[in-house]
Amino acid sequence: MKESRLEKLTEELVGRAIVKEVMSLRLAVKLIEAVEEKAREMGLAVVIAVSDASGRPVAVHCMDKAYHGSFDVAVNKAYTATAFQMATSQLSRLCQPGGELYGLQFSNNGKVMILGGGEPLMVGKTMIGALAVSGGSAGEDTELAAYGSSALKEVIKCL
Repeated sequence: MKESRLEKLTEELVGRAIVKEVMSLRLAVKLIEAVEEKAREMGLAVVIAVSDASGRPVAVHCMDKAYHGSFDVAVNKAYTATAFQMATSQLSRLCQPGGELYGLQFSNNGKVMILGGGEPLMVGKTMIGALAVSGGSAGEDTELAAYGSSALKEVIKCL
């Protein structure tokens, strides 16, 4: 039976909405691969975690020779970026002694990670998840996570 033009258009639009509004495993892995390539160019071995909008991990890759302690750090940075809907580097500044949010880092059963390297992933005004990196310096992790966040639109186009 031949599909109507409306059915084809609806299927195409629904398919796009799923990719754009939900962090799929396929999208998470493609983002991680882009960040891994950049990390190799920088001479780094890192752990990269991508979560969905609730902070639940969707995919985590540990590059060869990455610190095993970086696994939990990356997962918790991704959780933190979704929980507070901001980059962990920004949250870090707010949580310094005397800062507006000092003490927040001790909440959520120790899952709040205020080291740089976690970025919320946004499609328009919708947060679909977060990408986090651990294994380099705070500056390197921040740079790699920001790179992953900026690559999101391009990666979605390629799916």
